[in-house]
Amino acid sequence: MESAEPSITIQNVVASVDLGTKIDLILVSKQLEKAEYTPEQFPGVIVRLKEPKAAFLIFSTGKMVCTGGKSEEDVYEAVNTMVDMLNEIGVGITQEPQITIQNMVASASLGVEINLEVASFALDNVIYEPEQFPGVIYRMRDPKVVLLLFGSGKLVVAGAKEKEDVYLAVEKVNEELEAIGSLRTR
Repeated sequence: MESAEPSITIQNVVASVDLGTKIDLILVSKQLEKAEYTPEQFPGVIVRLKEPKAAFLIFSTGKMVCTGGKSEEDVYEAVNTMVDMLNEIGVGITQEPQITIQNMVASASLGVEINLEVASFALDNVIYEPEQFPGVIYRMRDPKVVLLLFGSGKLVVAGAKEKEDVYLAVEKVNEELEAIGSLRTR
């Protein structure tokens, strides 16, 4: 059975950032509008940007975590915006930030239903306990990602480091499910 072309949407890109300099979190929390800093609860400053939409955890070590971007480009733009904001308040970041994509989460739809029982028996590295979770958890080795497969034909891909890995994983799981006869039209 030929399945439809899968639709894929990147939902979140998480990156770690090294600014290469120590950060005065009290200065940041007082000078940046909407910065949240409660050191007794969390050791970093939380800052949310509206454009591009992203959230930052900023630590005194000069490390940051950026989350909420919908693409690598969003992350780079958000980091540059945050660096500009920090420099405007006198933090003094002089080197290029080191940005590492840690995780991409995407949703996808295969356009057909998945027989989860067949998938759980035929695929390697799966967990399927329908009493506890309504989907198959599939740990793909190459690319190294985790997929959540649902009977509706919807998927979640987590753990990708590159956009290409998301697309490759969806293509590969679609082919694997087709090969084992686990796909059915609605």
